[in-house]
Amino acid sequence: MDNDQIDAVIEKHGSDKSALIQILLEIQRENRWLPKEAILRVVEKLGVPMSRVQHIVTFYKAFSLLPKGRHEIHVCTGTACHVRGASRLLDSIQDLTGIKPGETDMDLKFSLETVGCVGCCALGPVVVIDGKYHGKMAPARSEDLLKKYE
Repeated sequence: MDNDQIDAVIEKHGSDKSALIQILLEIQRENRWLPKEAILRVVEKLGVPMSRVQHIVTFYKAFSLLPKGRHEIHVCTGTACHVRGASRLLDSIQDLTGIKPGETDMDLKFSLETVGCVGCCALGPVVVIDGKYHGKMAPARSEDLLKKYE
C-alpha cells in the first residue's frame, strides 16, 4: 500500500483515533501484514504515540509484523482434533510446506499456524485455509489439499 491508500483508509474512519485497531486491521487485510512504513504513516496521520500502536500490534494475535503467505493454513490442535490425529496431520503439513507453526515459506505462498479450537469438533481434525474449513482431514489427504492452493 502506498501513502495515498493508507490515507484513504484513515479518512474512511474519519481520522478518528478510536478507530486505530480497525484502521490497522484494514491495512493488514490489504497487505497480509503490517509493514513498518504503514505503521509510521498511521502514527503520523492520527497523531498517536508509536508505543500505543506497538502495544496493540504485539498484543493481538490477529496482527503480524512479518510478511504472511498468500494462503494462511490453520491447523486445529484442540482436544477433539488432537485425539483424532491433529499432530500427525500437522507433521504432514509441515513436511509438505517446509515450515513450522508461526512461519511463512520463502515464496510467501503459505503461512502456518496452530489454533486451540475452530469450533467444529465433530469434523476433527480440521484444517482452515484462507477461511475455508476442511474437516475429517488425514495426513494422506493433506498433499492433495495443499495442491488446490498453488
